[in-house]
Amino acid sequence: MAMTIRDIAREAGVSTATVSRALRGLPNVDPVTRERVRQVAERLDYVVSPAASRLASGRAGSIAVITPYIARWYFGRVLSGIEKVLQGSELDLLLSSIGDPSETHRVPPHRKLRRRVDGFLVISLSTDTEGVNEIFEADVPVALIDTEREGCWSVGIDDVAGARMAVQHLINLGHERIGLISGRPLPTPFRPEENRWVGYRDALVDAELPVEPDLEACGHFTIEGGERAMTTLLARPNPPTAVFAMSDEMAFGALRALRAHGLQPGRDVSVVGFDGHEMSEHLDLTTIVQPVEEIGARAAMALLEALDHPTREPQQLTLPLGMVVRGSTAFRRDRSTS
Repeated sequence: MAMTIRDIAREAGVSTATVSRALRGLPNVDPVTRERVRQVAERLDYVVSPAASRLASGRAGSIAVITPYIARWYFGRVLSGIEKVLQGSELDLLLSSIGDPSETHRVPPHRKLRRRVDGFLVISLSTDTEGVNEIFEADVPVALIDTEREGCWSVGIDDVAGARMAVQHLINLGHERIGLISGRPLPTPFRPEENRWVGYRDALVDAELPVEPDLEACGHFTIEGGERAMTTLLARPNPPTAVFAMSDEMAFGALRALRAHGLQPGRDVSVVGFDGHEMSEHLDLTTIVQPVEEIGARAAMALLEALDHPTREPQQLTLPLGMVVRGSTAFRRDRSTS
């Protein structure tokens, strides 16, 4: 027979209210009494009912993560970081994948989840995206990843600086016709994509190089899309000698397209990716490295902080980037042989 709170109270010689406060870590319980209750509960194998604990605390006991995708590498790694932090809390994770944010959704996520969660975590979506903007009216804490909003905790990287770093690396190697593989036609609801385009453009402008729409192609953040985009760029009358891909997966596709056309990455066309995907080392890809799992973990910690200290001023955390140079980039051939 399962133990009840009355059994613990009788065995410990205290009231049921004292047992409840002691096991939930609430104040106004003598430390000696708290320890005696804990030992009795452990000996009798008593576990606090999650439903009862949530009812007493006034919390739902869960947070919602709003994400455009789950299966894609970046979002999966961010979710891994979030989940590792939540394992150490008493909060459950409810996941809402809205898919392509440009599509209309019959039931916005906040309406499905607002009474079931204590807070929201939003990944990579612009805060004015339809179905997401109303989350901020739910009167619960919100933590953002890869975007910012006044009054919200946020964690991310400097995507503009990361893209500039990638393009400047190619400029330093003597490349002047630098192509871009983006996700989709701009503008998009994805703030990182918008910012990476800004960084690409700014690096070219600062180097007094032209920004040519003819050297841009969409890869939809997939390997197959990156391959198609690279094939499109190679078919231009004056193709680029180097390409910046907004994700490593699109860069993987670009490398495959180059080899299919008898070209060698680095020697014939230089390619830089963005992410730090574990496969980039095996494919010899130069890439901008971002701490993806740490981003998710820090965002989860920020939301827990907001829940525990609702009056604390929200903070915006920007994590550092790095670049790993590999064989997919090299000096432009006519410059290096001059």
